[in-house]
Amino acid sequence: MVTRYLAADGGIVSALPKFAQDRANLVELYEAMLLARRFDEKAISLQRTGRLGTYASALGQEAISVGAAAAMRDRDVLFPSFREHGGQLRRGVKPRELFQFWGGDERGSNFEGPRHDFPVSIPVASHIPHAAGVALAFVLRGERRAAVAIAGDGATSKGDFYEALNVAGVWSLPLVVVINNNQWAISMPRSAQTAARTLAEKAVAAGIPGEQVDGNDVIAVRARVAAALARARGGGGPTLVEALSYRLGDHTTADDASRYRDEEEVRPHWKEEPLARLRAHLVARHGWSRDEEEALIEKAGRIVDAAADDYLAVAPEPATAMFDHLYADLPEALAWQREVVANTTGERDG
Repeated sequence: MVTRYLAADGGIVSALPKFAQDRANLVELYEAMLLARRFDEKAISLQRTGRLGTYASALGQEAISVGAAAAMRDRDVLFPSFREHGGQLRRGVKPRELFQFWGGDERGSNFEGPRHDFPVSIPVASHIPHAAGVALAFVLRGERRAAVAIAGDGATSKGDFYEALNVAGVWSLPLVVVINNNQWAISMPRSAQTAARTLAEKAVAAGIPGEQVDGNDVIAVRARVAAALARARGGGGPTLVEALSYRLGDHTTADDASRYRDEEEVRPHWKEEPLARLRAHLVARHGWSRDEEEALIEKAGRIVDAAADDYLAVAPEPATAMFDHLYADLPEALAWQREVVANTTGERDG
């Protein structure tokens, strides 16, 4: 069964959880998703004009990371993949820091958000064992905290995923793994990745609960991740949550999805996207006005544009920076190479 509270048109399909009956809570979730989408638009614009590195859009998938982040407590730990900037922003990471990360500036990883959160993970699935390790640390310390790892459907085909789930299950670790099933692992459709009927079923082999949630319904994501986190903090062990969504855009700005999927397949999914769904609900049930909508759009644009200006004003790292933070004491061979680079570029003081 797929947990869902809002239909694609914003109508209520099952009794709302208590937090979703409060207009302010819903507006907060909507604002977080709107900010994520505005960040997306700006990041793609910067990349297309050569001012940002290859970027992974979260278009149409904002509810997954925002809903998961909203369900977390401050001292829980988030392990995001490369499409979770909405959740990171919700957790306190500054837009400028994310721009710096995608721009290839190592200083972008010094996030000002929760210090225990981890920066963006680029390698597929490798962050899930790290999340299991942190969850084990919570158990050893006797702390009522939990780790949340978010990954794509392609990650569930990796050994890292299975190993982490296995150890989390056998040791009953406070870990919640959220799978953003956007139906595509770059050009590989979900149907060609696995014979499993659902990705949630992969929890069975680890002996842990697995469930599906409508990943375009931010209320459902927040509610089910919150329940899984409460269970984890209470000693009930890990949970796998498969959030069903669809990747409306390209895999990254280095991809052209039109080469492997037809626009006719994509078009119907625009009617299911999370911002339109929650906005329709706010209008119908909570009197959300055009003025409020325009004010929120203006606010998000102002925040993102200012962050982009700050990012563009940061001087680029010197070429010698590629040698920094590799070793406590740089090996002789690398020290020699660093010296050559410094001499070649005139960075004698680097």
